[in-house]
Amino acid sequence: MPASHTPSARQELAYRSTDGIDVFLLWSPADDSLAVVVIDANADTFELPVSAAEALDAFDHPFAYAAYRGAAAGEVPLTTVA
Repeated sequence: MPASHTPSARQELAYRSTDGIDVFLLWSPADDSLAVVVIDANADTFELPVSAAEALDAFDHPFAYAAYRGAAAGEVPLTTVA
């Protein structure tokens, strides 16, 4: 019977919650990518793919990174990993 490979889920590297806003720094071992995910109390979400060099700064200031990239909350869709 051949072995099958199932892609592993993203792993949480950091998490913080302030005033109803949850911020996650996630790592995908499958492709070694990083992302900052923001979920607010109204369930509005966005995800920012980030490099290793900017990961902690984007985690600390996700709205500034979204604005710098020309996206407001709700305009950057939350992507899912199957």
